[in-house]
Amino acid sequence: MAEPAETIGPGQIRRAWPAQARYLVPLRSEIRSWLAPLALTEDAEDDIVYAVNEAVSNCMEHAYRPASVDDTVDVRFWSEPPAVFIEIVDHGRWQTPAGGATRRGRGIVMMQQLMGGVEIHHDRRGTRVLLCQPLPSAPHRTLPRTTSTSLSG
Repeated sequence: MAEPAETIGPGQIRRAWPAQARYLVPLRSEIRSWLAPLALTEDAEDDIVYAVNEAVSNCMEHAYRPASVDDTVDVRFWSEPPAVFIEIVDHGRWQTPAGGATRRGRGIVMMQQLMGGVEIHHDRRGTRVLLCQPLPSAPHRTLPRTTSTSLSG
């Protein structure tokens, strides 16, 4: 079972989830509950939930092979004007899927299309995905839409 969510600072929530597909539905539900106080439109909320789901799914699929029951994905949420931020962290090793070309591999592009900003960093400690979405009441600011990928030993 997932650890209980913990408040780690004003407006900041963190929760560790088992890196297993059966936890995606409750994770999406919890993300929606975290977003509820922000009074986002249904479309904006859906965009954030889908992007988080994709990032977590990528952790499950790529970071932990072979998979074990101890594999986890940490999700941290906070908002501060002008945006909401969600960080997804695994503690595995990035591994390119074996096999030939597939119709998959569009997750990062999807996250970039759904969110105002996406940053990805992976190294020997794991992968961090930072998703950022402007809040509707915030003055319009351009947020980075690029993905920064850092590979270090």
